[in-house]
Amino acid sequence: MKTDRRRFLKTTGLTLGAASFLPAFAAESSAPPSFILRPSKMKLGIVTYNIAKDWDLSTIIKNCAEARFQGVELRTGHAHHVEVNLNKEQRAEVKQRFRDAPVELMGLGSAFDFHTPDQSRLRADIAATKEYIMLAHDVGAPGVKVRPNGLPAGVPKEKTLAQIGNSLRELGEFGEGYGVQLRLEVHGQESSRLPNIKAIIDTANHNHVGVCWNSNQTDLEDQGFDHNFDLVKNKIFTVHMRDLYLDEYPFRKLLTRLNEIGFAGYCLAEIPESPDPLRVMNYFRSLWLAYQNLL
Repeated sequence: MKTDRRRFLKTTGLTLGAASFLPAFAAESSAPPSFILRPSKMKLGIVTYNIAKDWDLSTIIKNCAEARFQGVELRTGHAHHVEVNLNKEQRAEVKQRFRDAPVELMGLGSAFDFHTPDQSRLRADIAATKEYIMLAHDVGAPGVKVRPNGLPAGVPKEKTLAQIGNSLRELGEFGEGYGVQLRLEVHGQESSRLPNIKAIIDTANHNHVGVCWNSNQTDLEDQGFDHNFDLVKNKIFTVHMRDLYLDEYPFRKLLTRLNEIGFAGYCLAEIPESPDPLRVMNYFRSLWLAYQNLL
């Protein structure tokens, strides 16, 4: 009887011990597919705003190659001087330099926006964006980043969102002729809220117009991160990322959701300048990989 009792207690203890792991296992089994089950296809790049704003093209290519960043978005107005005033030969030279380098010119970053109620200014910004689209084509960049920069006071929100969307449709049609995408940065006070971005993209309704996810704190507002991500997940062309150590933003979750949708585009570091940029870039790359379970 004593032996049976000891056997019973031992068996019961093992059963209860195993049961204690069930909640954790159940939670894990309901988690999104891991990066082990679905290998990441994402690429890492840099925005020249702000860390590389004072670098010329040679320095950009050298530093990106050394830090193993695969691409770069060149922001207008910076020291690399890839602007619409370049002549045909200069544009061809920029294109060739990136063709010869292990770094892709994945896009141009403009500051054009289309929310203004001033119709003459709106038409000027649209015309200027078309010039930038032609520049992107000539230097081998497959996309141009544009943005809204807020919602003007005194104008119905729906009117402004429709105006931005209609402007992007016109530019998408123009860009399609040059093989250049329009990437709408999730930007500006109130205009950065994802329901507003979705309304713009729905109005544009063009396959060459998509979203540049910008990793804003407003991504967590309204109905939350997952709901906001789902609003535009089928139209995300590129991603801007702030410093990855900021625990106020769910960067690991963002990368997981991007991997779920098979995102194969660029995640671009949009980070402050540093006196030791390569060290910062190396840390950024390591954390970016670690968040994907690749380290």
